[in-house]
Amino acid sequence: MKSKHLPLILAAVALGFLAYRSSSTAGNSCPFTSSTAPQGSVQTVANTSGKTEAAPAWRLKDLNGRFVQLADFKGKVVILNFWATWCPPCRAEIPALAALQAKYQSQGLVVIGVSMDEAAPAVVKAFALKAKINYPVVMGTAETAAAYGGVQVIPTTIFIDRQGNVAGTHQGGAGQELFEAAVKPLLGKATANL
Repeated sequence: MKSKHLPLILAAVALGFLAYRSSSTAGNSCPFTSSTAPQGSVQTVANTSGKTEAAPAWRLKDLNGRFVQLADFKGKVVILNFWATWCPPCRAEIPALAALQAKYQSQGLVVIGVSMDEAAPAVVKAFALKAKINYPVVMGTAETAAAYGGVQVIPTTIFIDRQGNVAGTHQGGAGQELFEAAVKPLLGKATANL
């Protein structure tokens, strides 16, 4: 049975897809709503003011239901990556993050994925296994996103130095080159002040 409404349905689907694509920032991020989200676009912000800002503490459950907290990674350089399984740019940068984890883990780097999925942890865990994520993944909350200035788009990546200070932020998808440029100077800094 042919439907005379099929062209209208297809047009509505196409318009919905185009609206979604145009609402994403520069095509390499997905819109994300956070109650305190700042207005902005895809950008990398380095902390060049000379002032140090401590990374907000958090305590979240991992994909096995165990609590993980930022304090567990004291003395390490942390890449805190807010992402979701449904976000194409988030999925696209997973191989780069996994490569960084493998390459720099012995030098004190840890990548932590903060899943902003509403799906159950089991769904995220199945995705993480399939995507070969080799770094810890925790289930994020709106409060955690707000503590980091609000998350307007995902992926949003926060770079935290060995002293636990926010060293920079990147909104939108990125590749290994950008991530390495951000973490190499942080890995080289001494840990004497810990």
